[in-house]
Amino acid sequence: MTGIIGKKMGMTQLFDDDGNVVAVTVVQAGPCPVTQVRTLDDDGYEAVQLAFEECKDKHISKPELGHLKKAGVKHGMRHLVEFQGLGDLKVGDTVTVEAFEDGQSVSVAGISKGKGFQGTVKRHKFGRGLETHGSHNIRQPGSVGASASPARVFKGKRMAGHMGARRVTQQGLRIVRRDVENNLLLIKGSVPGAKDSVVVIKGREQ
Repeated sequence: MTGIIGKKMGMTQLFDDDGNVVAVTVVQAGPCPVTQVRTLDDDGYEAVQLAFEECKDKHISKPELGHLKKAGVKHGMRHLVEFQGLGDLKVGDTVTVEAFEDGQSVSVAGISKGKGFQGTVKRHKFGRGLETHGSHNIRQPGSVGASASPARVFKGKRMAGHMGARRVTQQGLRIVRRDVENNLLLIKGSVPGAKDSVVVIKGREQ
């Protein structure tokens, strides 16, 4: 498996070899230095920790800054993410978009756009009620429980509430093209998150 951290830059479109228009999401991915390697003997599991997005030292905590200095990173990094099963990487290596291939299948995880407080029609795809004269159930949620017994609303009921702003993983996406010089991955379709949000890309071996 391959993995990298990136930032969603926006969307555009390309023409494939057959002349068809393909909508793609542009992700600035890496370079991501390896800051720690988890081993089965020391940590109980195997994983590789990658860092992404340079920042000033004052913007991160002193323990995190010391952790980065120990790994040989000379400046602060905003994001640290662990990946399981990245192979034979060691501290000091750098993961770039060259680790991926054109046409490779990937999954992209990110924080979805926040929609605020929404009703059941938008949040859970409920159907609408009648719009006839005298109807009071056009966009209402309907019945949520019985009256006498159990005389309460069960937990977990699909109701109105906060929508979005949660971690979402989009699977089955495909890398259309790589731009190694500019550290860009062009992924077919849309990926979770707003513009400039951080995403985690994982790809399976071909």
